[in-house]
Amino acid sequence: MDKVKDVLVIGCGNLLRGDDGVGPILVRRLFELGLPNRMRLADGGTAGMDVAFAMEGAGEVVLVDACRSGGKPGELYELPGEAVETPPLTGINMHAFRFDHAIAFGRWLLKERYPKKVTVFLIEAAQFEPGAPLSEAVATAMEELAHLLLQRYSDDSLPTEDCVEFTGKGYLVIPKHLAERHFPGDSLVALMRDSRLFLLPIRNQASGGLLMKHRNSRGDRSVFIDEVTRGREIKGKFKAVWQEADAALVVETNV
Repeated sequence: MDKVKDVLVIGCGNLLRGDDGVGPILVRRLFELGLPNRMRLADGGTAGMDVAFAMEGAGEVVLVDACRSGGKPGELYELPGEAVETPPLTGINMHAFRFDHAIAFGRWLLKERYPKKVTVFLIEAAQFEPGAPLSEAVATAMEELAHLLLQRYSDDSLPTEDCVEFTGKGYLVIPKHLAERHFPGDSLVALMRDSRLFLLPIRNQASGGLLMKHRNSRGDRSVFIDEVTRGREIKGKFKAVWQEADAALVVETNV
């Protein structure tokens, strides 16, 4: 998938201290709910400083942690990573790895490879009692945040104009915009060259090729390309670029 569209969600905090464990627990909850193809997870509660290494290559990073700012328990705050005041590296504790630790260590370690966009979500905690479960207010806020993240970073939120989708069942979905722009006929030729898929338009169906079928009321098209991609596990949305030199729509699958 296009790396620019990847998002890494990191849950920070200590699972053994009540509401302080909301970050790692949210990561587990996202996994239970089912992840979009573009989303990756990292448990900052157990991985510690290793989360900084996980940031490398991510188009966007989301950090989730508990906080105590005097607000109402369960209140949710969102702020850009660049607005976070980071502690000195000498003050970082691997056993209590907070969101600002992740930012500070990531900036130091990755330098110019540090992600361009970092977003922080903080949930106001009610208690940090050792061994206690999440408070009701924080558990409710965590559930709301989990669904907010899944909606914000769903595969449907990718721009469809320049993306095609592999369904994982042998079909390739071409959105209406691309179909009308590059495939005026009802068929095409599909070729794999290394990790790139080439889609060449055929104006006359009598010339053969793969039939493009209407998929939905939006006018998207689908074509069965299982024989072309056989043996490759390709699923999700990928950027498609028209290459004049090849007279084809080219999809880099990285597979």
